[in-house]
Amino acid sequence: MAVFVALGAFLMTLAGGWVAQRVTDRRHLVLGLAGGLMLGVVGLDLLPEAIEAASAPVFGVPAALLLFVGGFLVAHLVERLLSVRQVAHGASGERVPQVGLTAAAAMVGHSLMDGIALGAAFQVSGSMGVAVALAVISHDFADGFNTYTLTSLYGNARRKALLMLFAAAVAPVVGAATTLLFTLPEELLGGYLGFFGGALLYLAAAEILPEAHHTHPARSTLLCTIGGVGFIWLVVGIAE
Repeated sequence: MAVFVALGAFLMTLAGGWVAQRVTDRRHLVLGLAGGLMLGVVGLDLLPEAIEAASAPVFGVPAALLLFVGGFLVAHLVERLLSVRQVAHGASGERVPQVGLTAAAAMVGHSLMDGIALGAAFQVSGSMGVAVALAVISHDFADGFNTYTLTSLYGNARRKALLMLFAAAVAPVVGAATTLLFTLPEELLGGYLGFFGGALLYLAAAEILPEAHHTHPARSTLLCTIGGVGFIWLVVGIAE
């Protein structure tokens, strides 16, 4: 059942990527929406789940929050190191394609964990599986949208963006299938979600949203960002 439901996530991810590539003439609106979706996923979905699953304190701070900050710093460090290397090769001021691919790969990993969470939920009970399935399928649209946007934003070819989109779409199916073989410890899952949330927040705050308002500081862009956060809030509320 989990694998069958994960096929719905596969289709929703592809739908999100299709929308992202079809509205290139409104790029600032796409980026504004992507930033809002990413902010909503981190603050309203990933971080609460991470804290609940990995709440054991490490020197007075929940492990999930430490990993959240760590993910933010690692994303910043990787982006800076790749940018320095690009400057050393005479490409100052250009976006680094590897950053986009790394971010998209993180989205693929997140989608894989979505599938694992889906399978684990069905192992507990059918009702829990349905609730998790609703959340996964709903926000996988945002995952597909963000995966394509992140890859293309950093100057990668359309072929690479589509390849990463397809990988993100397949990942939930693969993740759900693996739960037929093993069960992922909740603490490990929570730690991963915290770390990934920190990295995603960095990309949204330091890259996506500034780029969205760079050439088109329009009110409509801000509304798209708020709409993205609101959409994730709606998804989380329905899933609960």
